[in-house]
Amino acid sequence: MSFDFIEHKESNNLIPLKIENKERYYLDLLNIEHSWTGRLDAQLANTFILESNQLLINAITLFEQGYFDCAYYSLRQSLEVSTTMTYLIDNDEETRSKELRKWKDQGHFPMYGQMIKFLDANQTVFSDIKEQMSEYFEDLNTVKKKLNKYVHKQGFNTFYISKNHPLNRKKDQSNFIAEFESFMKKCIGAVAVFRLTIDPFPILLMDEDMYSRTEDTMTKGYNDDFIEQYIGTEHIECYKKTEMYLNHYNSLIQEEAKESYTSDVVKNQFIDKEHIDNILKQKHLLSQHDLVAVVLCGFSKKVSKIYCIGGLHMYFSSTKSTRDNWSWSSEDFKNFESSKNAFNQTYDESFISFIELYGESYFMEHNEKLDENEIKELEILKILHTTMAKK
Repeated sequence: MSFDFIEHKESNNLIPLKIENKERYYLDLLNIEHSWTGRLDAQLANTFILESNQLLINAITLFEQGYFDCAYYSLRQSLEVSTTMTYLIDNDEETRSKELRKWKDQGHFPMYGQMIKFLDANQTVFSDIKEQMSEYFEDLNTVKKKLNKYVHKQGFNTFYISKNHPLNRKKDQSNFIAEFESFMKKCIGAVAVFRLTIDPFPILLMDEDMYSRTEDTMTKGYNDDFIEQYIGTEHIECYKKTEMYLNHYNSLIQEEAKESYTSDVVKNQFIDKEHIDNILKQKHLLSQHDLVAVVLCGFSKKVSKIYCIGGLHMYFSSTKSTRDNWSWSSEDFKNFESSKNAFNQTYDESFISFIELYGESYFMEHNEKLDENEIKELEILKILHTTMAKK
């Protein structure tokens, strides 16, 4: 085999390592990835959340490939990106617009420490969180300083030439791996905490009582194991003392709690047909789409799914569909709607029936053909709603 000069030069001082719990970390990072905010004035934050998440994944990849200082740099970047997110959002509208423009144009922009000092000094949401979670942020500051040692190459142990010297290659790397993982866990937790400066929903939604009082949010709650592993339950209890958390909590507690079957419709677009009567007892908590879907699902035991908005919005039910294919095309629904025969149109192994209610198109997927009586009932329902709409 010929000598590969390029490969030798590129890998000579690299020692690939393995993080055994990598898959676990990636699964846990879904807590951050799914914590999108629904705040209309803070949609920018979602891009920063995803970028911070990606930087954490990159850190793991780089570390395993042997680029340990780059891995530490990626960890530090995850902190800086999430801090920038907070800095841009946790400001008055004028300052936010000005600073965002500077950031986009790559002009003069504050560094991590400067952003923290500004937020701390200006009585922001962040300053309240930092005050309540003071021990957490003291620990995070220590972690940041240790990351800087690797980033700034301070100490021979941060040099590839020294660390990967032939005399050191056979040394046990378990402590080195454990140290990296400990820093990585702290950074994962920190990104999750900075996310909480935007709104408290990742924590609120962990509370079943709060979950039942919210609508279908973009945000998914953190899970208990994630909090325990990466942030600490005691620190989250401190977070719950912040003004932002308490304001949201006190507002939501005034809302009527949804029964689990109703929440499933609103949040998961799932209709348990055994409990339709219970769902309809809380019909005032359903949207128009929710309500129509529940009524149409309860129309016949044959019905498995309801589609609206041209097929973009789907409700599924406790009746399993006979259609194996979960993919769909908007063209299919256009054809269903324009067909001369609105009922019992073939849809792979199932059937589709079209009905217009409240001026909107709904599509019922059913496992067997509707009989004449069922079709008549749907036609009467359509006429009834059309008549009511004209009054």
